[in-house]
Amino acid sequence: MSDRFARYLHREHSRLEVELEAALRKRFPDELACNRLKKLKLVVKDQIREAERLPA
Repeated sequence: MSDRFARYLHREHSRLEVELEAALRKRFPDELACNRLKKLKLVVKDQIREAERLPA
């Protein structure tokens, strides 16, 4: 995968982390939304690992 795509995945992972932290700071966090964000972060993390494992 391209370096550009890997950078995008890192930005997306960071964005999801910020969004998750904000959701968890709420007085009554939406558990379903938080779980969705956690799963999305894991998917992106797996994609990052795959992108870094494959030669360019």
